[in-house]
Amino acid sequence: MTSKWILMVAGSLLFSTLVLSQERAPNLPPAPANPRPASISSPDHPDLPELLASCTVPPPPRGGGRGAAPAPAPAARAATQGPRDYTITDIPGVIAAGQQWVFLWQEAGNNGDGIVGSDDGGLLIAQNDNSEVVKLDQDGNPSVIYRDTRTGGSLSINSNGEVFIVQRALRSAIFQLAPVRRILADRYQGDVLDCIGGNPNDLTADSKGGAYFTQGGVYHADPNGVVTRYGEGIRGNGIVLSANEQILYVTNGQTLAAFDVEPDGSLTNQREFATLDGGGNGDGLAIDAEGRIYVTSNPGVQVISPEGEYLGIIPTPRGVISVAFGGTDKRTLFVLARGAIDTEGNEVRNAAQVYSIQMRAQGYRGRAK
Repeated sequence: MTSKWILMVAGSLLFSTLVLSQERAPNLPPAPANPRPASISSPDHPDLPELLASCTVPPPPRGGGRGAAPAPAPAARAATQGPRDYTITDIPGVIAAGQQWVFLWQEAGNNGDGIVGSDDGGLLIAQNDNSEVVKLDQDGNPSVIYRDTRTGGSLSINSNGEVFIVQRALRSAIFQLAPVRRILADRYQGDVLDCIGGNPNDLTADSKGGAYFTQGGVYHADPNGVVTRYGEGIRGNGIVLSANEQILYVTNGQTLAAFDVEPDGSLTNQREFATLDGGGNGDGLAIDAEGRIYVTSNPGVQVISPEGEYLGIIPTPRGVISVAFGGTDKRTLFVLARGAIDTEGNEVRNAAQVYSIQMRAQGYRGRAK
């Protein structure tokens, strides 16, 4: 699947009253008989066995990683479900009852799961299948702003405006896209990152030029590219720093783990911070200006207080995997959902949709996410 399949974009105003139990998003075109993906992730690359043969410590069979905890029971995938009914109830200070999700955009392909807002109110979306980063403007119009990301997935922008992405191609890496293009980190304990097992999943960049990322476990790449693993019993997925960068949050199945961040970037005091109550395993993370944490899951976006109290859920028309605040006032919440409807009315798993909703809460303005 390639970027030539970019679909017709539906302006958000046309869908401001959309009831998503009757999905009216543009249909995806039928897939070609023999699609040739522009990008291949490391676990699917035919040359991976040869690369892993060079590992000092080879990874366990696919799906594990060095020191990783057993994978949590899988949640129902969003892509296997069509649009569904939902009712949004009031969460004080977060969202008003009766709000509706607005459909913005969809495209065929394995789109990355680390969306971030831009300073001008737009949204950045990484695309694994064509190694591009798409930007949606305030009206939902797409344009390609970065190319050749080597199967780029999750994105992060630190408080200095530096843009980072996880590269999931063979010889995976944590890569800086702007203001200069360079590899931040591509090795762990002398081996290539592929030797950990799987792919780098999500990341959150810090103000010192480093980044924390998940790849089964929790890792930190310092500004010099030195990678250190932290935590025990964590099968990390989504990851985000608190506004003051003193706490790191990581999804871990149906719980949210937290670490204290030391001045040198090291992590201490691992603890179970909160338990999700809306069903489904946690995936992507975002924070707001009041320190609340937003966790994507199959039922919707679950909201956790800064003290670890479960505040409620913002149900979604599909299961969602990534979340970010955006808009010029950062009072718009965006989600990335997997799945769409093709021209024949069939559910398509290898596709993505973006929706937005108006919030009472405001995203943290000190950095993109």
